[in-house]
Amino acid sequence: MIPESRLPVFDENTTSEDMDRMVKNAERACSFLKSIAHEGRMMILCHLATGEKTVTELEDLLSARQAAVSQQLGRLRMEGLVVPRREGKTIYYSLTDERPKQIMSVVYDLFCKTD
Repeated sequence: MIPESRLPVFDENTTSEDMDRMVKNAERACSFLKSIAHEGRMMILCHLATGEKTVTELEDLLSARQAAVSQQLGRLRMEGLVVPRREGKTIYYSLTDERPKQIMSVVYDLFCKTD
């Protein structure tokens, strides 16, 4: 069953300020979606949704080279989706907020969950 929609209603009560706000929100949403629209970045976010991971842990989980993982983490960091934490020589990454976790949950429900 599809949950009740929380999408806006466009009618005669929609003001130009409402439309301006929606356009700005659409721009932010597009930027966010572009940043996760890559298999490697999406997999990193899936793993980080379960908790903080080191770069080495992510390399192992993704079976990927350090350079590739670091490049994708750099993009996610630039977009403000992940944050690094250094402890000695080890760098840990975690999600900056709940948005990526919420999106990963929806993606999982739509594409990964088996009935």
